[in-house]
Amino acid sequence: MPEGRQTRWLWLSALVVALDQGTKWMAEAALDPYLPVPLVPSFNLTLMYNEGAAFSFLAGAGGWQRWFFAGLAALVTIVLGVWLHRLKATERVTAIGIALVIGGAVGNLIDRLLTGRVVDFIDVYYAGWHWPAFNLADSAISLGVALLLIATLREGRPGGS
Repeated sequence: MPEGRQTRWLWLSALVVALDQGTKWMAEAALDPYLPVPLVPSFNLTLMYNEGAAFSFLAGAGGWQRWFFAGLAALVTIVLGVWLHRLKATERVTAIGIALVIGGAVGNLIDRLLTGRVVDFIDVYYAGWHWPAFNLADSAISLGVALLLIATLREGRPGGS
């Protein structure tokens, strides 16, 4: 396969965006903000809003962070798209990882552009400790980064790519 054909993985990015936006819409329609709905032990659905970045970083910065994080997400998406286009046919795991990160970044970018905040609703906890609430876009980004790390580690091994 010639260079650039890895962009075929952008369907995965589009799927992540569609699932992310759909689940955020359902969460906003069905949940009251900050009122947990227990599903199973250690897992709630809790509608929350994040005006900052990961772990609410800069959430109370006064509004400028909306455009900063939106611009950063757009820039990262463009850089990842170029990287994806330049991948070799053998770099499948890297392509999937990039596609997942692009989908997650675009999913959260849509929220940021439309409302200035990201919708989070997945609440995982143990005893009294809660992981910061997140969404499907965040999960796709995390999984994508993990795949990129795996691909990078495999490159260093004989026969890996």
